[in-house]
Amino acid sequence: MAKEPRVLAGQTAVVTGGARGIGRATASALLAAGMKVAIGDLDGALADQTARELSPTGAFGGQLDVTDRDSFAAFLDETERRLGPIDVLVNNAGIMPLNRFTEEDDDTARRIIDINVHGVILGTKLALERMMPRDRGHIVNLASQAGKVGAPGGATYAASKHAVVGLTESVRGEMRLLGAHIDLSYVMPVIVATELGSGLPAIRGVTALTPTDVADAIVQALRDGTVDVWVPKSLKPLSTFTGLLPRRAAEGIGRAVKADRVLFEPGLPPASEAAQLPAAAAQPSQEVAQQAVR
Repeated sequence: MAKEPRVLAGQTAVVTGGARGIGRATASALLAAGMKVAIGDLDGALADQTARELSPTGAFGGQLDVTDRDSFAAFLDETERRLGPIDVLVNNAGIMPLNRFTEEDDDTARRIIDINVHGVILGTKLALERMMPRDRGHIVNLASQAGKVGAPGGATYAASKHAVVGLTESVRGEMRLLGAHIDLSYVMPVIVATELGSGLPAIRGVTALTPTDVADAIVQALRDGTVDVWVPKSLKPLSTFTGLLPRRAAEGIGRAVKADRVLFEPGLPPASEAAQLPAAAAQPSQEVAQQAVR
């Protein structure tokens, strides 16, 4: 017997990197489902503006640095003070600097890991501190198709998304062994038409996604309790099929649809000027990229 979809209306959600792109679309979709939403972003003023535009009464926005425990904890505390106990955390914040691996500077690599991996680890820990005593909650971590396959031209980014997939599966297993009724999901979109994804070539035969496509998939995952969320869904059976093939055949399919060149195409314009700056000189790169383009 099919499970009844979960009712989301009245629940409280937090969306990190929620001022733009996927984060904003997700906040909008959660509000449409009847949820109360806290929008966190390194650009606190823009987060506040986004919240006011989406719902003057059902949302609030503020400054959030996902790499800083005090900042993250304070934002979650403020959310619970204003909106009630947190039922859902969407760890969406992330950056996607692209470069040949041998040309990537060390500071940029550290920044990718700090935001894309440690930010998710920190958010998950802080959310669990609040959810476990109530024995309920759902954490959604934004990964990427790059978290399942290699991505030439974005090696460290791909590594960060593999980490998100592994983290989510591992923590989910711990919750099950502990008997905790807390769900975890990870979302794996292909390239999304957002600020940082602009200019990237498409995979042959795969339509480019919009932020709304990803947001709708997140809402559906919350309703259905889906663990691995493929966007679009059609890529899951393809991945399963190619996973059964010999490596040479699977890689041949990837080359045929140009999946191996999405982040590597010679002459590709930067995904974002700020995202291309060395991380040591580019704290603003998180301000631009905090909405996590996949």
